[in-house]
Amino acid sequence: MSLRAEDLTWGVAGQTIVHDVDLDCPEGTVTGLLGPNGSGKTSLLHVLAGLRRPGGGTVELAGEDVHRMPARSRARRIAFLEQHASTRLPLTARQVVELGRIPHRGRWPAARDEGAAEIAAAMRLGGVAHLAERTWSTLSGGERQRVQLARALTQRPDLLVLDEPTNHLDLAHQIDLLATVRALGLTTIAALHDLDLAAAFCDRLIVLREGRVVAAGPPADVLTAELVRDVYGVETTVARHDHSGRLHVVWHDPRAARVRVP
Repeated sequence: MSLRAEDLTWGVAGQTIVHDVDLDCPEGTVTGLLGPNGSGKTSLLHVLAGLRRPGGGTVELAGEDVHRMPARSRARRIAFLEQHASTRLPLTARQVVELGRIPHRGRWPAARDEGAAEIAAAMRLGGVAHLAERTWSTLSGGERQRVQLARALTQRPDLLVLDEPTNHLDLAHQIDLLATVRALGLTTIAALHDLDLAAAFCDRLIVLREGRVVAAGPPADVLTAELVRDVYGVETTVARHDHSGRLHVVWHDPRAARVRVP
């Protein structure tokens, strides 16, 4: 399902955080949302997922207004993975994943095995089947993130919205998680900080600065040394790797130019 937003604005306490955002995420693509801290990435994701109502503009999933969908329908179709999920309840990892089935259950108590196949499959995809009986409080930050991905997948959504999903993960698990998401074939939009990972796994990139879109398109068109300097204030070299063909962003230490060799 394609995701489209037009003239999207959102703010709080009289301050506009998201300004006139247009974006287009074609069906089955992975879109990376980039920008420095405070650029409005999380706020925009919340509006796109239907968790916050925009001050203006529209968000459509497959042509249907996300903010006019019944809440239950929206919860079935859109899965949102937060940066910092927490609970004080003594839930096991499997019970957390099982929460993703709630939108698919009716008013009456579900059968004990309702959604069992979806839960097992999601835990395998998330790489957390071995954590099934571990309690949430004993999981590391990275393990919690992967359990939350499995919870999102068990919803069987049309749209996957991820807010910095690689936080708390070591490099191997960052690559594994993004490769898993990429292989799903789901329309996905993910806020990311690592520019190399964004270039490697995303079909399109959208760059925010102070709540406004300053660049959008394929990684090769968006990721330039000029853009990184303008948006992040960092001098870089952006080039393709000789063997893989992937874009690689190399930052330059500004202190190096000030070091004098005796």
